[in-house]
Amino acid sequence: MDELDSEIVRLLQTDARQSNRELARQLGIAPSTCLERVRALHRRGVIRGYHADIDPVALNRSVQALVSVQVRPLSRAIIDAFKVFASDLPEVLHVFVLSGGDDFLLHVAVQDLDHLHAFLTDRLSKRGEITGFRTSVIFQQVSNTAPARLPVRD
Repeated sequence: MDELDSEIVRLLQTDARQSNRELARQLGIAPSTCLERVRALHRRGVIRGYHADIDPVALNRSVQALVSVQVRPLSRAIIDAFKVFASDLPEVLHVFVLSGGDDFLLHVAVQDLDHLHAFLTDRLSKRGEITGFRTSVIFQQVSNTAPARLPVRD
């Protein structure tokens, strides 16, 4: 990515709903050039989609938590099966496969603490491959919604 591509990405991260004409104006380039650059970023997989930022409370998900999960035996089949299982749960927003002491990190969002407890006891604790899990309730979340490209090391 060159500097123009990086600036296109930055501006779209800030407001993905802006028109191509407005994006081109901010960049100081022709709309046709801007459109072709955005299309090329899509083709290369740099831009994977556009998303709405929705307040979890509006979706009746006022309690969020991170659940660290350990599974055994460690094998590709167990890891793949648990990854599919966890990602299909409606409470789970993100599934991270990890190295280190924990094998997975689940980002979950539920109605309240009672539903979090039910999720842990009714969904996770019944899985035979899970040997342990720890839960951390999220009090606040700050996100970098427009990360910049880091410099390439020589």
